[in-house]
Amino acid sequence: MSARLFCGFLLLAVFLSGLNGSRPAVNQELSTIFNELWSLDVNRMTPGIDYMISVQGRASFVSQGSHTVQDHASQPLFSNVNESKLRNITTFSSKCVVVSTLSLNIQIVFAVITVINGISGLAGFMTLLDNYERSTGVTEQVTTEELTEMDLFLDAVLETKVMKRAHQYLVRKGQSSSDLRLFKKQLNLIWFHLYHRQRNTGLDSSGFEHVFVGETKSGTEIIGFHNWVQFYLQEKNQHLDYKGYKAREHDLPDQDDHVLNLQFSWHGVVKPVGSAFIGTSPEFEMAVFTIVFLMNTERSTTVVVNIDQCQMELVVIRHGRSLGTAYPKLLSSNGRHVRQHAH
Repeated sequence: MSARLFCGFLLLAVFLSGLNGSRPAVNQELSTIFNELWSLDVNRMTPGIDYMISVQGRASFVSQGSHTVQDHASQPLFSNVNESKLRNITTFSSKCVVVSTLSLNIQIVFAVITVINGISGLAGFMTLLDNYERSTGVTEQVTTEELTEMDLFLDAVLETKVMKRAHQYLVRKGQSSSDLRLFKKQLNLIWFHLYHRQRNTGLDSSGFEHVFVGETKSGTEIIGFHNWVQFYLQEKNQHLDYKGYKAREHDLPDQDDHVLNLQFSWHGVVKPVGSAFIGTSPEFEMAVFTIVFLMNTERSTTVVVNIDQCQMELVVIRHGRSLGTAYPKLLSSNGRHVRQHAH
């Protein structure tokens, strides 16, 4: 009996060590560059000031494809967002470019011409969210206006300190050209190139659509959808219902966490476990995932990094030379991993 008990403990020890060993070590180099980008992200929204979230209850287990889910969050995730600020940040929203040295009359004429032509000088993240078919298997129809929006959004992103620093890093690593035009083409290929996600269909997906907008598969599964602004807007328009957070018993999320693992339904379809950065700018997320994408050649890459007070896994899956999916998965927050190591 004691021998059998010993064998049982031994098997348990091997199993637990396998669980611990399956997680890669913290990537210190990527943690360093990502914290630089974090410090440069002046467009990041501040929790408790620019937005407030209510994490509420822990979500229950739901099998993939199930439409039945218990709601552990009676209130929306986002209780408040400063939309005025959001819509006035270039990379989030859109506005006309007006040169400050022009006279008031010329400014008015310029604005009128802009409205007549239906073209904005800068196109931000939120202008792109309605450009896609939600269901995979449905061929994307891209208009000239949408191509212009993508092009102007990339221009706006490339003007940020976050993406400029990411570009410098990638050039130094030999992964990108120092020529800004070629780097822009590289970003366009990674994020906006259309490809087949579902077989025997037209071009129905892209990295940007999958990660930032979200898609549904066969009407029974949410795939992608890892962006907090899209989450907020869909929640506000009552297309999305937050069901609660996903976390281990001893690691409860806070309202100031920068990454959240969560459960939700969207147009009646349930996502059992999703995740997203919270409050970050689109340029920060694009820069982080672009670096992981270009610094690895495997089809699927997982790196563990410490960003600010959060330890997280960053998962990136390739689709040829484009991005298949990318998302953060919170491991611990509020510096708990730092305190654990200190012991």
